[in-house]
Amino acid sequence: MNDRLKTIVDLDNYPIHDLSSSKIQAIIKKCKDDLEQFSCSTIPNFILPKSIETMNFELEKKIDKVFMSKKSINPYLNSKDDPSLSPNHPKRTFLERDNGYLNSDLFDNGSEMKFLYEQEELLKFVSACLGISPIYRWADPLACHAYNVMRSEGILPWHFDSCEFTLSIMIQKPDEGGIFEYCPFIREPGNENFDEVKKVLDGDRTKVRQLKLEPGDLQIFKGRFTLHRVTKVKGEKPRYLCIPAYVLDPWRVNTPEHSEAIYGKVLPIHIERNQARSDGLAD
Repeated sequence: MNDRLKTIVDLDNYPIHDLSSSKIQAIIKKCKDDLEQFSCSTIPNFILPKSIETMNFELEKKIDKVFMSKKSINPYLNSKDDPSLSPNHPKRTFLERDNGYLNSDLFDNGSEMKFLYEQEELLKFVSACLGISPIYRWADPLACHAYNVMRSEGILPWHFDSCEFTLSIMIQKPDEGGIFEYCPFIREPGNENFDEVKKVLDGDRTKVRQLKLEPGDLQIFKGRFTLHRVTKVKGEKPRYLCIPAYVLDPWRVNTPEHSEAIYGKVLPIHIERNQARSDGLAD
């Protein structure tokens, strides 16, 4: 284990470097149960306070490089209408989006978050919590461990992720709002379940759950199969979050359309690897 890891993760309470320990085995079991039932699990105070300060600093020193995206998108992160579909189809429901990312390719080599993401201890711990092996770090050079920024009046509407699994690490809470809401397992490979998705978009909250993260908390989430959003941020204090991502396919990256809309640019890898998804689901 690299000594730097113990300055980032609370290894006393969460010994992810020793997955055979009874302490971490109990945490893995709880996370796995939560993920199987709710598609989401939270570990409080996983990241040490000093490391959160470091992550906050490395984001704010490059805050002018954050790509802010303000446009209407559908739940599949697409802004293009498809008139061939019925007017009430979820793909034709466009909602306001206003947030931004410090793309992963802008991180310094010594970045706290970049270092953590590249550690095998974290990957193997997340894999154990999911009960899925192997999983891979995302090959997308812009999105693999990006910082998310939501300023006053910022909002992230209902959507699905391109990658199967994401971590969320709260770095800074806003003054008000910015609440994570999600509908567990509303779709599955080969089944978009458009009728249920449309109900949520129309305001049905029967399946909606909420999660209020605190700085240092770690959330493990099955975001490709779970419709989710972040409510509007209020106040002067921005909401900062880091979103390291893991995938089942080590080759897959975002589509060019998705990358352009969310991360502000398209790289050759997005064009070269732009093929239909094997799970049959829309991005």
